[in-house]
Amino acid sequence: MNDRQDGTRVDDTAMVPEAAAGRRLDAVIAELFPAFSRSRLQRWLKDGALTVDGASPRGRTPVRGGEQVVIRAELPAEGPVSAEPIALDIVFEDEALLVVNKPAGLVVHPGAGNADGTLQNALLHHDSRLHAVPRAGIVHRLDRETTGLMVVAKTLAAHADLVEQLQARAVGREYLAVVVGTFTAGGQVDAPIGRHPRDRLRMAVREGGKPAVTHYRVEARFAAHTLLRCRLESGRTHQIRVHMATIRHPLVGDPLYGGRLAVPSQAGELADVLRGFHRQALHAETLTLTHPVSGETLSWSVAPPADFERLCAALRTHQRAMADAEADDGRWRP
Repeated sequence: MNDRQDGTRVDDTAMVPEAAAGRRLDAVIAELFPAFSRSRLQRWLKDGALTVDGASPRGRTPVRGGEQVVIRAELPAEGPVSAEPIALDIVFEDEALLVVNKPAGLVVHPGAGNADGTLQNALLHHDSRLHAVPRAGIVHRLDRETTGLMVVAKTLAAHADLVEQLQARAVGREYLAVVVGTFTAGGQVDAPIGRHPRDRLRMAVREGGKPAVTHYRVEARFAAHTLLRCRLESGRTHQIRVHMATIRHPLVGDPLYGGRLAVPSQAGELADVLRGFHRQALHAETLTLTHPVSGETLSWSVAPPADFERLCAALRTHQRAMADAEADDGRWRP
């Protein structure tokens, strides 16, 4: 996909994958251009600003696969987003970039049900010049309850560069995740992700979805859980959460994909910690990218927040207790 945006003009091109053959055009273009809403894409299609092999078919038209989809449109100015004095944990800042450590509970940008109180509102208060950059410079997202590092572009040139790096998969992102169950070794999940066919709030592994690869390795083993380090090749919505649930190791506390709470035997204090952990145990720990001005490779890491650390501490305590109990059971007694 070739994407160039200056904040008002959109020039974008994509190819319909062969695997999408037979699907409705409106569903396919929504996946090809996730930065734009379905309603906006439908308007562009109706107005002729979005074409398929030079034509403007109806949204319900089935695709064949291999068609070229082109957008040549004016992007209307975003609705007013107000600056709000919300505290930011700034890890790095210069004239081109801003790297923040996002806390749990902070939505990235305004949307349905979250008109304000977002990271975008906070960024505009931090630097009013970000009004000139699309979405105040936000180029990628973290889920509301996921914590950790995000990079923000402070200029249009930096924005274009970072978007290109993300599309080229040149931005390194590593996450820490606490999952249910134990692993003997690391591995990878290579499974396409798309919108769930029945639940619009969920994503799912499905045929015709966007390619998604998650690499994982074991950081710590516990009695009935594992701390994983996950590295993304792609950056799909809910990717780690969906992939881990797909291999039957959902993230602790995940409200969408976690299923019923699993409390191990003889959990003691751990049971209370697990019952009180009401978000996905996922933290964006490390971010690596090429600086858009200097060309230097930069990397940042931040420790998980206190609730994540308490969870891991409780899991370690439970692991030691289980090991001690097993040793006592095996000890010879006269």
